[in-house]
Parts: sequence; C-alpha cells; structure tokens
Amino acid sequence: MKPSIPKGTRDFTPEQVIRRNYIFDTIKQVFIKYGYQPIETPVMENLATLTGKYGEEGDKLLFKVLNNGDFLAKADEAALAAKDSSGLIPSIAKRGLRYDLTVPFARFVVMNQNEIAFPFKRYQIQPVWRADRPQKGRYQEFYQCDVDVVGSDSLVYEAELIQIYDEVFTQLGIAVEIKLNNRKVLNGLAEAAGIPNQFMDMTIAIDKLDKIGMEGVRKEMLEKGIPETAMAIIEKVLNIKTIAELKPLFAQSETGLKGVAELTTILDFLEGQPLQNNISFDITLARGLNYYTGCIFEVKASATHYPKLRMGSIGGGGRYADLTSVFGLNNVSGVGISFGAERIYDVMEELQLFATSMAQSLQVLLMALDETALKYAFQKLGQLRKANINADLYPEPTKMKKQMKYANARQVPYVLLIGSEEMNTGLLSLKNMESGEQQKLSIEDIVQKLSMP
Repeated sequence: MKPSIPKGTRDFTPEQVIRRNYIFDTIKQVFIKYGYQPIETPVMENLATLTGKYGEEGDKLLFKVLNNGDFLAKADEAALAAKDSSGLIPSIAKRGLRYDLTVPFARFVVMNQNEIAFPFKRYQIQPVWRADRPQKGRYQEFYQCDVDVVGSDSLVYEAELIQIYDEVFTQLGIAVEIKLNNRKVLNGLAEAAGIPNQFMDMTIAIDKLDKIGMEGVRKEMLEKGIPETAMAIIEKVLNIKTIAELKPLFAQSETGLKGVAELTTILDFLEGQPLQNNISFDITLARGLNYYTGCIFEVKASATHYPKLRMGSIGGGGRYADLTSVFGLNNVSGVGISFGAERIYDVMEELQLFATSMAQSLQVLLMALDETALKYAFQKLGQLRKANINADLYPEPTKMKKQMKYANARQVPYVLLIGSEEMNTGLLSLKNMESGEQQKLSIEDIVQKLSMP
C-alpha cells in the first residue's frame, strides 16, 4: 500500500515542529502576560453543540463522526432510501470534530460556571477541523490560538486584544494591519439600505469581498433578493474610509450609531499607547460567523511592507453578546480573538523570519573512536545532560566520516571527539562545526562554554 495522509492535513519534520513551537510559545507568553488562563476542550463535541453556530455555510464544513458500532442500525430509512444526506446525518452521527475553539469555550463556561470567576480570561491552543477545499494557507486540520474574555461588556477588553495582536506580531517580526469594524455598524447599514431582515445575506456576501470583488458581492446579493436600490446604498457606504463619515448615514439607526460609538471608545482607549502596527477602520470587514454582535477584528500581513506576499487573514475575532445563552446561561457577553498559526508559519517561512539557530535544539554530539571510548563517552553524556546541556551520542564507534555526516544532518553546532588520548588526559576535543576550530577542554569547561547564552 502506498502511504498517504488525508487531504488538507500535513506531517511536520523536527525543524518545522521547532519553528511551530516557537510561534506557539511566543503567543502563549503574551497571553499569560495579559492575565489569561489555559483550558482545553475535547477534539469531539456533540453535533448539537456545533450545529447552527457558524451559519449555513459553516455547518456544511463540519466534520461528522459516525456513531459507534453498526451506525446504520438506527439510520433514518426514508432519508437513506432518498439519499438525503442532511436528513440522514442526525440518525447516524451524534458527534463532530470541533470547527473552532469559541463555541466549545462557550459550552465550557456554562458547564463550569460555578467553578470560574467572572470576568473569565482564558487562552486555548488546540487543533480544529473544517471540511474546506485545501489551498495555500488553508487546511482541513489546523491549530488555532484563541484568547477570550467572558462575563464583561467593557470595551477595555477590545482595546486589550488589539494590544495583544500588536505585541505578538511585533515579537514574531511580522508587520501587520489590524482592521476593525462593528457588527452594529453593519446592522446600521442593513437598516439604512432598508433590508434589516436580510442582514445575514448581506454580511455573508460582504465577507467574500476580498475573494470575489464588488461585482461578485453585488451578484450574490441580487441572487439573494436584495433590491438594486439597497445595493446602491450598500456600495456607497462600503466606500467610506472613516468612522466619522458614518454618523449622518445612521441618523435613523440607533444600532448603527451605537456601533460607531463603540469603535470610537476603543480607539480612545488606545490613543497614546505605543503600538507598533497600523490599526485601521474597515467598513468592508464583516466576519461571516453568526455569533458576532459587536466589534470585529481581522489581521493581515502588511501589504505596504510585503507587496508580493499573497496570504489571507492571519488572525480574527470579535464580540459575541450572548453565545452562552444557547447552552442555558443568559446575559454573559464575551469577546475574543484567534491567531491563525498555520498561516503565520507560512508567512514567516516565506519571509524567512525564522532564525537559523532554531533548528539547533541539539547543542553537542559526542563521537567515540572505539568501543572503550564509547563507554567513556556515555558517562560524559550523562554529565552534560545533568548540567542541562542538550547532548546526544552517536551510538557506535564507526568511521568518523559517517559520524560527521550525521552531525551535519542534525545541524549540531558542536561535536565532542573522544578517543584513547582524551580518556587518558581528561581533556576532550570540542569542535565548532561552523568555524572548524577545535579545543581541548575538560568536561567542566565544556559545560561552562555550552551553558553561555
């Protein structure tokens, strides 16, 4: 059988895992710095938990898990005979792989409401699955790095999340554009266009603007029954660049004006803060998920800094007023953001932002010239490891050329050569693999040298 893996998934080499862990660790350290606590949730959730939270298109991308055992024993026979997949699923699959980390988090909050203190600030770094068409920067299995606060309506948290985005991407060395909008502003747009009942049709179409352009958005809206008169207003508003320009347009929309006020407040909090990246208002930012109700965010690599880079959003999120209510806990507002770890990795790799030294997790490789030296080297290996030096031993005293080839393949910065002379004198031959310099040093001096930053 020819070995293969499912489409939209990937294996990771040791070098890639080291680089990915660097991204995760950088993000995690900032989360902790801002007072967020870690949680984890199961890979699988009940389908009832997931369904209906991501919009019609999101529901289609849920991976379903077949019931245990003979899953057809209790299948809906009429749906099966009619080949009705949607009708058949409830009878053969009760569980699904999580689509994101936000909905499982809402479920977690409800189930643990008596054990956590509100406002509850959590971070979560785990994989999610979406049955999307694989392409560059888009996978069916990928990690999300989420940070959320629930139990407060304060816009301080929106401002804080922007700071987190700014700090993480500054540490990773990626210049980004942090865009924000407000779903209330989009509600105001729907009201101004006279289509308040078609708000979701409008936002789902606007959310595709980057992919299909304005003509594609117009076509989709018209197909959904949005009239030409409304389209004219929508297109006019989508060309607005500043928050101040929205106020006169929303004179008759209380919701729209509230969205404008919230955006203004968030920017006021950030005024005077030493942000390294550009923050901008973007009326076309829609975020197609159903549960967003307030401020929404999206992060992209800066087109100004990287004009040739072609990558979608590398972060996004927003405010959800009452996501926990579907699980029985009302009036618990939350806000959160996510880092797209896979795309961040791809961006950093394309821009060559990873340090070469990252692959060098192994500091020194010991090499023995004969069987007696091998036993001696094994003792010294233990001393190095006890001193917290990342060390390894080539397992047999074979030809030096073969051992050196292995050292080069591991990109190890130092090798330690041990033969009869080294055993007699106690001075070991430490070779710098980059410069070729070789020194005779005691094990104590080697520990000191390799312990230096």
